[in-house]
Amino acid sequence: MQVRNYYLNWNSIYQQLSKVTLLMLLSLSIVFSTVQMPVSAALSTDTKTELTILESNIDRFLTNIPSGFFTVSSVESLKGILLDRPQTMIIDVREPSEYRSGHIPKAINIPIRTLSNHIQEIPRDRPVILYCSTGYRSAMGLMTLHLLGYENVRGFTPSYAGWRMAGEAIAKS
Repeated sequence: MQVRNYYLNWNSIYQQLSKVTLLMLLSLSIVFSTVQMPVSAALSTDTKTELTILESNIDRFLTNIPSGFFTVSSVESLKGILLDRPQTMIIDVREPSEYRSGHIPKAINIPIRTLSNHIQEIPRDRPVILYCSTGYRSAMGLMTLHLLGYENVRGFTPSYAGWRMAGEAIAKS
């Protein structure tokens, strides 16, 4: 099934996001500087056009995501996936100290801030599920990996907190 046939060229989006990151830093430096001028005044017409195109592309991407497509929404669903597909990789994107204090069994630890350094360790040919403590960091990791072309990655929305509250087994390292 070609779920992404309507998506844009991911390399183009990545390049645009890189530009936006620089523009955001520029904007923040302008906003927090002593010079009092509107941020939009500092941007060229070409940059404003690129930002408008990027905003439209991101909006189209986000509105076309099928409901529940990128998520594992319950502890029972995750347990079912792990039974049906034992080759599934579970990645805990929390900090090492959080991981050591308790994690979902068989999960590996790749902190979100080091995800790009470990990209070669993340398979493209089998399911990958990300989680963190509340869902915020795993959502960032999920979006990052999808922007890099990973179509096999989902986020475990109940997160570690949901797993623990369900009384499931906790591994410690």
